[in-house]
Amino acid sequence: MKLNVLCVGDIVGRPGRRILAEKLAHIIKEHSVDCVIANAENAAGGSGLTPQIYDKLLKYGVNLITLGDHAYRKKELISILETSDNIVRPMNWGAYSAGKGYAIYTTAKGCTVAVVSLMGRTFMKPANCPLEAIDANLIKIKQLADVVFVEVHAEASSDKVALGYYLSGKVSCVYGTHTHIPTADETILPSGTAYITDIGMTGPCDSVLGRSKENVIKSLRTQMPFTYEIATGDVRINAILVTVDSNTRNAEKIQRICFKADFDDNASYDSDDGRPEPLSNF
Repeated sequence: MKLNVLCVGDIVGRPGRRILAEKLAHIIKEHSVDCVIANAENAAGGSGLTPQIYDKLLKYGVNLITLGDHAYRKKELISILETSDNIVRPMNWGAYSAGKGYAIYTTAKGCTVAVVSLMGRTFMKPANCPLEAIDANLIKIKQLADVVFVEVHAEASSDKVALGYYLSGKVSCVYGTHTHIPTADETILPSGTAYITDIGMTGPCDSVLGRSKENVIKSLRTQMPFTYEIATGDVRINAILVTVDSNTRNAEKIQRICFKADFDDNASYDSDDGRPEPLSNF
């Protein structure tokens, strides 16, 4: 059976949420999408995720939610991480970290899609070895799910590329997030695994990684602290659409897609964002 899985790049603030609210249902219908996976660790004011926004994303049509190094930025989300089966934090965090390292969604066709989050270790917060983490869990996950998607949330492209090759032939797709800039290296590896180094972000692209250009440049010039407000212009959804044969577990197609909004979201925050933080490391 053919499954179409849409992987949505890091959702940044209200602009990213708004374009999903307006466009995602149409995208799902137009491309016959069976499962939507979205990274939401920047969805609340650009850093973290709140329970209210978590609920909204599910209503928009997101089926599985991934998080990265900002997973615990909003403490009120921890109870959802502990109780919900559709949201993951990086698998290679400690055994006592709140939340799960993988989640599984049953599509309307009856096939199941698993997503795993792995965090890179180069220029990132301390984490356990991602290779050891996936090795310890992959056999179990493949017994539970028809296809497996692995998100590599990493700063260094080398971490993502290495994990892509390491997991080649073991999972259906390996894709990167965190750096917010889409790369042009989407491919089907000879083993049948789809791969791309970064799928980009969903939010205001007239920006520095989703933040207002002016204050980021001021900070670079002066080394002084400035508030990195969410930008508002050129709002886009950056994503990949991957077609997988559930019988062979091989990917047959990977396609970068980009949808532009017909609005500039001039209100960067709303009540669901929580308190905006004065500084952010993106």
